[in-house]
Amino acid sequence: MSRIQSVRKSGPVIERRSIDFVPHHERHGKAFGQFTLWFGANMQITAIVTGALAVLFGADAFWGIIGLFIGNLLGGTVMALHAAQGPKLGLPQMISSRAQFGVFGAVVPLVLVIIMYLGFAATGAVLAGQAVEEIIPTGNPAVGVIIFGALTVLVATLGYKYIHMLGRISTIVGILGFSYLGIQLFLKHDVGAVLGTGGFAIPTFLLAISLSAGWQLTYGPYVADYSRYLPANTPARKTFFACMSGSVLGAQWSMTLGALFAAVATPAGKSFLDGQVAFVGDLAGVGAIAVLMYIVIVVGKLTVNTLNAYGGYMTILTSVSAFTRQLRFAPWVRFAYVIGFITVSVIIAIAASDDFISNFKNFVLLLLMVFIPWSSINLVDYYLTSKEKVDVPALYDPKGRYGAWNIPALLTYVVGVVVQIPFLAQHMYTGPMTTLLGGADISWLVGLVVTAVVYYPVAKKFQRPPTEMIYPEDVDAPAPAAAVSAG
Repeated sequence: MSRIQSVRKSGPVIERRSIDFVPHHERHGKAFGQFTLWFGANMQITAIVTGALAVLFGADAFWGIIGLFIGNLLGGTVMALHAAQGPKLGLPQMISSRAQFGVFGAVVPLVLVIIMYLGFAATGAVLAGQAVEEIIPTGNPAVGVIIFGALTVLVATLGYKYIHMLGRISTIVGILGFSYLGIQLFLKHDVGAVLGTGGFAIPTFLLAISLSAGWQLTYGPYVADYSRYLPANTPARKTFFACMSGSVLGAQWSMTLGALFAAVATPAGKSFLDGQVAFVGDLAGVGAIAVLMYIVIVVGKLTVNTLNAYGGYMTILTSVSAFTRQLRFAPWVRFAYVIGFITVSVIIAIAASDDFISNFKNFVLLLLMVFIPWSSINLVDYYLTSKEKVDVPALYDPKGRYGAWNIPALLTYVVGVVVQIPFLAQHMYTGPMTTLLGGADISWLVGLVVTAVVYYPVAKKFQRPPTEMIYPEDVDAPAPAAAVSAG
């Protein structure tokens, strides 16, 4: 087997690529790998907490689960549309945003993406740290968070290949562990007694939809990072359905358990609020069984936290490279950036663990406000305006086709954020339209639709997409026949 064939089959042991284009001869893998990665990434304790929030904030368990499913489908569809860009572009997700916002302009949403990664890494480390502490008691919860942070650094530094491997492990572990939890739940509690007792209420139903939609949509800024190594001729529909089905099924399974956990906990979910990880351990049993369940929690959280660290490092590099013009970075650079990123997230986790439930709810809903407009602009431009044709070399050149700043797109982004404010239902602010809707937060839906409607005519007027897909020079192996190399 030649070197090129070997690399194409499995990729290098330690990833060499970062924010640069993945040459066609280095592409490898099948679309099904997207299913196991995203299924495994969603079989985790924070998704359980998200499902529990729907009930803890007033939804009936039955209607909350239905609302969570609708939100997962809606958000998962949008998220998977981003994933489908990966094989064709061969780029991290946020690099492609330069086609909409300009090389420098894309840094604006990039900064917000970095904050998102830090927030999710920190909130996830809180719960994973609790599980590590249960496995290895030290008497200091911060130690568990630090140990978990070190594990995240290891996998994120190794890169793409090991992240997908961890996703496969997490899928198997999650199915076994969460199936056992479901059986124990029905054996120890009268689940039927808590379904349908609260009746249907529009505000809490919409809140459940928003929670799960927000969960899925916040994957959008990095989902293509994990499909960009697939061969460029991988059918977009296969990438789309593999990613969507894995993410929706994994998240819905976890969130359904969370909603039921909160419903059976008494009074008003108090036992679940007192300790989410401990509640799961108690439900599983005692001794070795409980320890195994804590390991399930750690594996699931390690998978998604690695995605946050890896995506965070590449987002930071993307921001830096806009001004330095550097395209490639040595593996030690990844290690340094990941160490710095995880260190900050660990500090946040240790400082912010006391009021986790409330902080996490507000964090998820606030993220919707800033990422919905970005997602809408990216998808409208890629699928409707550019029609899946991008000038890849120009994404790295502020004097190229996409320029340094795309002011019309940035103004549209601001409009997309501002239009959501009257519909917000946040701890610090509740918009007037939210009050009229009985407390329901539909800001994400308003932002998605309004941004798309405003941006489409703007893009048609100001954007100048290429007539064909333009790839960088790839000397070792030519691009697919449909592609055009930049000369």
